[in-house]
Parts: sequence; C-alpha cells; structure tokens
Amino acid sequence: MKKLIRYALTTLPFLYMIAIWIMSSLPDNAVVELPDSYWDRMIKESLHLVEFGLLYLFFVVALVVNGRLTPKWSLIAAILAGLYGITDEIHQSFVPYRSATLIDVVKDLIGVTAAYFHVRFHYFKRKKSVLNKLEARIKG
Repeated sequence: MKKLIRYALTTLPFLYMIAIWIMSSLPDNAVVELPDSYWDRMIKESLHLVEFGLLYLFFVVALVVNGRLTPKWSLIAAILAGLYGITDEIHQSFVPYRSATLIDVVKDLIGVTAAYFHVRFHYFKRKKSVLNKLEARIKG
C-alpha cells in the first residue's frame, strides 16, 4: 500500500502539469464564470499565486515520499515550477481567448517563491511540518 501511495504522490506533480496545460488551452470561462465580472477576474487572477505554488508543493511531496528532499532539490523544484509558469504563459499567448502578460508570470513566481520559503522554514529549520510527518510515516 505504501508503494502505491508513493507512486501516486510521485506522479501527482506531472498529472497536475497536464491539468494546467489542458486548462490553459481552454477559454478562461470554460470551467466557471461568476456572475459579477469584477470578482470573476479578481479570483482568477489571484489563482496564479496558488496554482504554481501548489505545483512546487506537489514536487516537494514527491521528493519527500522518495526520501530525496534536500535544500538543493527543493530549489530545483522551485525553479522547475517557476519555469513551468513561464512556459504556461507562453502557451496561453497562442490560445485564442487567452492572454499572457508579464504580471501573470510575476504572480506565478511569487506563488512559487512564497511556497519555497514556507517549506524552507517549516521543513528544514523547524522540522515540524506536515511534510516531516509524511516523511516519518512513509519511512516507518
């Protein structure tokens, strides 16, 4: 059972990247559109911060369950998540009804950076995080 969980958590960031790509290929109102256009735009714009921070965290979880999370690999995961954010914005520039802006890239990178420093503090310095508990559970 632990192998299955480890396998699922290892593939999670890649499945999430596929989901991001698919969602970026659709018009921004394909999944949901709120009745108030102001709030619809504000919520969707703020999701950039969450979307790529979450991708980084999925990479971190994959590293944790495989016993490979080190400060170096955490930084590599953050760089990969940030680069994927840039790639996603480039991809969106070719999709009709979508836009790609530099501010979206900045929001993507802020989300990754915030998650990176959160992991750096809670996992590596305090050693009292959900990730530490997950690591102990997978090992033990």
